[in-house]
Amino acid sequence: MTDSIKTTAQVQTILKLSYGIIPIVAGADKFTNLLTDWSHYLNPSVEGILPFSAHVFMMIVGVIEIIAGVLVFLNPQKGGLLVSAWLVLIALSLLASGHYLDVAVRDLAMAIGAFSLAKLSGISGIKVSV
Repeated sequence: MTDSIKTTAQVQTILKLSYGIIPIVAGADKFTNLLTDWSHYLNPSVEGILPFSAHVFMMIVGVIEIIAGVLVFLNPQKGGLLVSAWLVLIALSLLASGHYLDVAVRDLAMAIGAFSLAKLSGISGIKVSV
């Protein structure tokens, strides 16, 4: 394996671990709120139209995030695209609410990383298993 392919594979591994583990942990925390009270991040206009509580909505979000994280491990190209799109949607919701703009910017930066994972994973000859 050439040095550039080896380096690319190492970067892909780091991204795969990051974008696999973080959504799983954040998703699981939607059930416990140990890291934060996730319902605070919900856009108030979205909360107003929900037929259930913000906590129930966040638990649904948690399941989606766990699935996305697992998909990153199973298929980093598709999983990376899903996580990237999910992070963009979260950022857009936060921007629309006018709250937690710092988190919105962070999520957009993370979306770029997840998209980069997807693109790296589509390069022929670079396969990494974790």
